Amino acid sequence: MSRPFPSRNFSSSASFTRVNGKIRAREVRVIGVDGKQLGILSLGDALNQARANGVDLVEIAPTATPPVCRLVDYGKYRYEQAKKEKESKKHQHASTVKEVQLSPRIDPHDLGVKTDHAIDFLCEDMKVKVTLKFRGREMQHTEFGFQVIKKFLEDISPYGHQDFEPKLIGKGINVMISPLPRNKRAKSPRHVEGEGAEAHHAESAAPRPPENHQPNAVPIERKAKRREPEQSAGHKQDGFANNPFAQIEIK
Repeated sequence: MSRPFPSRNFSSSASFTRVNGKIRAREVRVIGVDGKQLGILSLGDALNQARANGVDLVEIAPTATPPVCRLVDYGKYRYEQAKKEKESKKHQHASTVKEVQLSPRIDPHDLGVKTDHAIDFLCEDMKVKVTLKFRGREMQHTEFGFQVIKKFLEDISPYGHQDFEPKLIGKGINVMISPLPRNKRAKSPRHVEGEGAEAHHAESAAPRPPENHQPNAVPIERKAKRREPEQSAGHKQDGFANNPFAQIEIK
């Protein structure tokens, strides 16, 4: 039951998990196969319970007093831990914040590029911090900055929502945008373009009928070529078709 030498493909977290004979505590709190607590047992009794059930004794809480161990197959335990780590990584993007900077006199094309970048971040479950900075006398007409922010928020509304109303802080306007849930979020424009390109490629790869194929064409009757009358055997055919001297008898 003991595994003194872990496999080389073990992860770093699994290499520090004590199993069976590697457990050092004299007494452990045991959780049974069905998830119920069996109480505090000596290490020998806990190992006997594991052998009786055909599973391993895995130390899941080494810092507790006494340490907590679980009766479970070690391979199954590693699979469950890896699955939990994978699920936790999916939600790590939500804590990532990307910043998009604007200006009150931004060009419409540049604003569209900034909007596309923000949509890409939101589709990857990242938050977007929008910052619009005023320079010099632009502070006298902050309403133009709020108009740019309003237009920006309207364009990304199918992909995210603002956490609070845009605020004028110092010489800039700040607003935080969070991504919508995936079931309520519009499809990423990049994915839509990819699907369109695949459909166009499938249409171009489909076999096409020949260009000269006309299924309803009326057959055209071709006239036979008119054959020239053959010359009589009495006339000797010369090299020229119209020989002016052919009718002259030479004596």
